[in-house]
Parts: sequence; C-alpha cells; structure tokens
Amino acid sequence: MLLDHARSQFTAPAGYLAACTQGLPLKATIAASRTELDVWERGDATPAQYGESVERARAAYGRIVGVPTDRVAIGSQVSVLVSLAAASAPDGAEIVCVDGDFSSTIYPFLQQEYRGVTVVHAPLERLAETIGPKTWLVAFSVVQSATGAVADVDAVVEAASVHGARTLADLTQATGWLPVDASRFDLTVCHAYKWLCAPRGSAFLTVNDRMLAELRPVQAGWFAGDDPWASCYGPGIRLAADARCFDVSPAWPVWPGTAAALEFFADIDTETVRAHSAGLGDELCARLGMRSRGQAIVTWPDTDGADLAALSAAGIRASGRAGRARVAFHLWNTAEDLDLVLAALPRRSRVER
Repeated sequence: MLLDHARSQFTAPAGYLAACTQGLPLKATIAASRTELDVWERGDATPAQYGESVERARAAYGRIVGVPTDRVAIGSQVSVLVSLAAASAPDGAEIVCVDGDFSSTIYPFLQQEYRGVTVVHAPLERLAETIGPKTWLVAFSVVQSATGAVADVDAVVEAASVHGARTLADLTQATGWLPVDASRFDLTVCHAYKWLCAPRGSAFLTVNDRMLAELRPVQAGWFAGDDPWASCYGPGIRLAADARCFDVSPAWPVWPGTAAALEFFADIDTETVRAHSAGLGDELCARLGMRSRGQAIVTWPDTDGADLAALSAAGIRASGRAGRARVAFHLWNTAEDLDLVLAALPRRSRVER
C-alpha cells in the first residue's frame, strides 16, 4: 500500500501531532462504527456478530506482530493483561522494570509485594545489564511513553535468555509505526487506540508456549471458554486450550471499528511507516538542534509548560509528559505539520531550511 494512498484513508486536521495520546480514526473505522450503531439501534445486533469482529481483529493483529492467531488474546486495557503476569509470578520473584515507564507495566507488579515479589527499577539504557540470575521477568515498553526512546530490544532479549528470565514487552507506543516481532518475547501487550488507530477499549496479549503453560487465567470468564457460547454458566466450564483462555469479555461496540483499523494496518508495510514517521521526527530534531534518534515521538524539556502552551495556541495538538513537551508523527502527518511546530517555537528553532 503506497504511503499517499494510506494517508488518504484518514481525515486528519492540520497539526494533529498526538498519535502517542490517541490515534485518529480511519474512514473505514468510522464507517464500521456507525454501521454498528445503526444495527444496534434497530435491535439487530447479536453477540455472534460482535464475535466475528473480535476474530477478524485477532487475526489481523497476529499478522501485524508476526504471531499465529491462536497465540493472541483480547482484552480492554493493558494493565489488566499485565496483571495476568503479575498474578502468575512466583512468591519472592524479582521483576525488572524501566524507571519511569508507563504505570500499566509497573503497578500490577508492585501490588504483589505483599508476597515477596520485588520490583527493580532500571534506567532504560541499563535495562539489559540489570537482568540477572534472580530475575523472573523483565517488563518494559519497547517505546517509552514519556520520552519516545526506543529500547535496545536485542540486548534485553539476549540478557533475558542468558539468565532464563521471561520477557514482557508493552508494544502500545510501537505497534503501528515501528516494525515489531512479538514472537521474540514471552509476552507482549498492546492497547490499539494509539498508533493502530482503533477505538479505545481494545487491547491484545500475545503468549508463547512457555507462558501459555505458566500464565494463570485469573480473570477467566465466559469468553475464555473453549466454546464461549457454551461457557455462560458454571461450574462445568472448559477453558480454551490456546491463548483465548486469557480473553476478557469484549466491549462489543469497539470491535467492528477495531477490526477495520487493524485490517488496514495489517496490509501496510510498517517499514514504510517507520521511515516516514521517524523521518519527520529526525527532521524536527535537526531543526531544533537536538540529536536525531529515529523516533516517531519527539520530546524535549518543558518544565514550565511554555512550549506546550505555544503549540496549543498555534492550533497544534501536542501533549506534555513528565515535564517534557511531546509531539508524534504518524501516517497523516507531513512536512507542513513540522513547519507548524517550528513556527510556533521560534525561540527553539535553530536551523533554517
């Protein structure tokens, strides 16, 4: 799919630089969501129809991140899916996390401290070297929410392998613009409403063979059954034998739009998206006199919020996180958006085109 054609599938306002906060809907997602509302209004909606949308989305997500469909579980929030790993950690286990990572990858493990689970916080650049023989699992975001920094996945995976530690990668700020192979990790989680441009409320978990055996389905409900439609009443419920045993009952209205969005992204060459998005990010860094890092998310110190206020005053949708101004470039963004940022920040613009 050519970049111009892909871009034409969005109706994007100028200066929308907030994919890292919330993606924009595709035209196909809007159409699918409106159709769902019409069907619901007529009283024609059925659980089976929603179930078909879930399975379309599950299959498309597996294609995007490179894992078989039977290794993909669905949910609604990343923190809920991470909690499965936290609840499955042995008493006294050591968990290594990134200092300053998004709370959904950290807080579930902190809630296990009452049974001796220890959380070690490491700077991103020292994450791999912090993994040791006592580490049961390392949990980290491939792309950091607050800074846009991209983790050294090769180093983390290698260190975890040396010490027999499990890996949990949060792909929320990566999948959709950065090529990701989820099969490299024991577990991955991803909320699809950012770079995958789905409605909020659809999230995914991937599970490899080791974790399929070790992960406890503590949130199992009717949708986790081998046959969900025969699992509505207990006690004789048989859970699915694959990753579906970790499914969370879906929030029905969000899944038709999610299926449309993910099928779109499954057909895109993600390397093309990365080159486009990170290319704009690098150009902005160069023009602001900052080091280019190949990131689609660009941040810089803005402790008093003056730069974020200036961007907002110029009609630019940006965000502020951890004392930093933050902009993000995705499919719909162009060089014109970059120029809008530079015009709004004349005191920071150091390089003239």
